[in-house]
Amino acid sequence: MKLLIIGSVAAGTSVGAKARRNSEDLQITIYDRDQDISYSGCGIPYFVGGEIADIDELTPRDAAFFKKRYNIDIHTRHEVESIDHATKTATIVNLTTGDKFTDTYDTLVLATGASSIVPPLQGVDHDNVFTVRNVRNADAIRSYIDAHDPKTATIVGGGFIGLEMAEQLTYRGIQVTLVERLPQVMPPLDRDMAERVADHLRDKGVSLLLGESVTAFNGTERVTEVALESGKSIETDLVILSVGVKPNTELAKQIGVELGQTGAIAVNRKMQTNLTDVYAVGDVAESFSVITGEAIYRPLGSTANKMGRIAGMVITGEEAEHRGILGTGIFKAFDLTVAQTGLTEKEAREAGYDIEVLHNIKPDRPEYMGGKEMVIKAIADRATGRVLGAQIVGPQGVDKRIDVLATAITFKAKAEDLFYLDLAYAPPFATTKDPVLYTGMALDNAIKKTARLMTPNELIEQVANGKSFQIIDTRSKAQFEKNHVDGAIHIPLGELRTRAKELDPTLPTIVYCNKGVTGNAAQNVLKNLGFTDVCNLSGGNKNYQHCKKCLAD
Repeated sequence: MKLLIIGSVAAGTSVGAKARRNSEDLQITIYDRDQDISYSGCGIPYFVGGEIADIDELTPRDAAFFKKRYNIDIHTRHEVESIDHATKTATIVNLTTGDKFTDTYDTLVLATGASSIVPPLQGVDHDNVFTVRNVRNADAIRSYIDAHDPKTATIVGGGFIGLEMAEQLTYRGIQVTLVERLPQVMPPLDRDMAERVADHLRDKGVSLLLGESVTAFNGTERVTEVALESGKSIETDLVILSVGVKPNTELAKQIGVELGQTGAIAVNRKMQTNLTDVYAVGDVAESFSVITGEAIYRPLGSTANKMGRIAGMVITGEEAEHRGILGTGIFKAFDLTVAQTGLTEKEAREAGYDIEVLHNIKPDRPEYMGGKEMVIKAIADRATGRVLGAQIVGPQGVDKRIDVLATAITFKAKAEDLFYLDLAYAPPFATTKDPVLYTGMALDNAIKKTARLMTPNELIEQVANGKSFQIIDTRSKAQFEKNHVDGAIHIPLGELRTRAKELDPTLPTIVYCNKGVTGNAAQNVLKNLGFTDVCNLSGGNKNYQHCKKCLAD
């Protein structure tokens, strides 16, 4: 049996390696039009910035390794030009020599990946405009910087790679301007969380132009000016394009493989396409959400490896199914770690869920052990209590919490389940009640209406629509005078019991502190005194002031 795989990065090589582990009888051949195989695309920004010294560290395995270890024949710089699935024949061009030949297969795997989107703009082909997709791109960018010592750079696109490149270019002493057509960086995040990242980028000297689109790259041989739709322009020595990727589906469409609603190849849970003996894996194929079951496209190396292994198992007769993904992602932006998993607030509402939203601001470990604040935004379904998603921004401890939450969501945990997790505790690593446990407690109390929450955005919106609240600031006088929620009255928690008679127990009441804990204590006091409608402001005044600024921007 001949297994032909097109593409040799994460997914393609995973198919071949797993298939070989299960069977010595297969003849496995991989073709790839690129020069490098099995490389770490996610490491590219760190090579450009110099944190990775040698480009070979991004390509730890070559064709000779796979031949020796797995008896797999990998041919780089070989492009599959066409496929005849009726005869199970592929036509291949050797890009080095120009020679053309045919090969046959019994089973075909499309692991053709994705390509950077290059907008068809004037000047986009100039020699100081770069995409960030493969090892050759990495080498070209770093070589250009080393040779020309640019002082300014413009990054187009504010996603994972764009922000990582902004960090690394800044570390190299280059003044960075980032242009994003949406009104926020990091489109996978809700705007209130994305703004925390944007504020940090600005603090680090990155100039952000949000809600802006590029119309042209002006210059003769090199781009010297980036023109924007607003009429503004940016002087620049270097341009990085990071506006997203598109799946390489040309060969798939040629033989009648169906594409899904995302534009990537539609596959079932066994990674099979609509054509018999044709599989698709990695960035060319769509996946589906663990939560909604709907098709989603999240081109990540972790997902590509998983899909490749599953296909290798199925091809060799082993039982396996793709169980879906949450789209979990994480990246570093200077001193911040930013992570998300599952549905955002926006996505959950669009999917029709009636949701509870919590902003939990907690240190990753005790402050006496160097703990620093994380902001956890968590979403749960009011009808079932199921946790639907989380986003976390903070200097440290974020990776641990997002992985706990991703695991919990995968196994359909309810908010109340989070509190009962037996998580590791010692002062160098966590607080006695871990932020994940607090998240579960607060979400569960809100869902069960024993301690209701209101987000700052909800409060601002309802006040704007004419609804009246009595809003109580339970903090110190100095904190209140520094800033407070619009329309709030100041009653410190210690005085609340004696001064509660100044309030109307029948009116909708909002209580808050700085971050949420004291506000919850005040909420309990008023409820026990007979107040019938009391909400704690999610994330307290700190979150309110942040959200108010977001809305103003």
